[in-house]
Order: sequence, then C-alpha cells, then structure tokens
Amino acid sequence: MTQTDPAPDPAVPPALQDDKTMPVVVYALYLAALVSAGMTSVVGVILAYVSKGAAPEWIQSHYVFQIRTFWLSLLFGLIGLVLTPVGIGFVILPAVGIWVAVRCILGLSWLLKSQAYPTPRNWMI
Repeated sequence: MTQTDPAPDPAVPPALQDDKTMPVVVYALYLAALVSAGMTSVVGVILAYVSKGAAPEWIQSHYVFQIRTFWLSLLFGLIGLVLTPVGIGFVILPAVGIWVAVRCILGLSWLLKSQAYPTPRNWMI
C-alpha cells in the first residue's frame, strides 16, 4: 500500500499547499525552548494559532498537535514546579522535557513525509 500526497484544497493558494516552513519553525522553536528559558515556545504557539486557519487540513493537524503540546507541557511543567519542594518535581520536569522533544521529533518526521499527524489530539505521543 502506498501513501499519496493529500489532494490540494481549492480554498488555499497553490503556493501554500505544501509550505511546511511555518510548522517546521514552530517545532524548532519548541525544541529551542528546551535549552533556553522557554520563551521561544510562547512565540511558537502564537505562530501555530495564527497559521492554523490558512493551512491545508494535513498541516492543520500539525498545528493542532503543536498547540496541544504547548498547553500540556505548560500544565505538566507547572505540576512539576509545584511538586519540586516535595522532591517529585525533580523527576517530572526532565520527563516533561523528554516528552516535548519526542513529540517534536515525531511531528517533524510526519511533516517531512508530507503526511498529517495521525493522532493530533492525543496527549501521549
């Protein structure tokens, strides 16, 4: 069974049909947030929200995945910070970083194959 590229959406200009630049930038910003103060992820989620509406459906799945990655990582990170005085946060915070990195790498993998992310609303991977 071979996988073909999705059919072009007539509502989206041809130049934007396969433009993967913005989703790649968002994934890169999320990965950069792992080694910086995390502000690049805020820029990334804003770009994802802004770009989502004009994108074809298969790229929209990546934006949904990226937006959920941001909010879930923020939630898990806050839980880790709250639990740091107890000692459990020191385990949760690195786990959140690994989780974000894995999600970004998997998302990039699907994006570079020009395929929609299969389960963008899933909270695991």
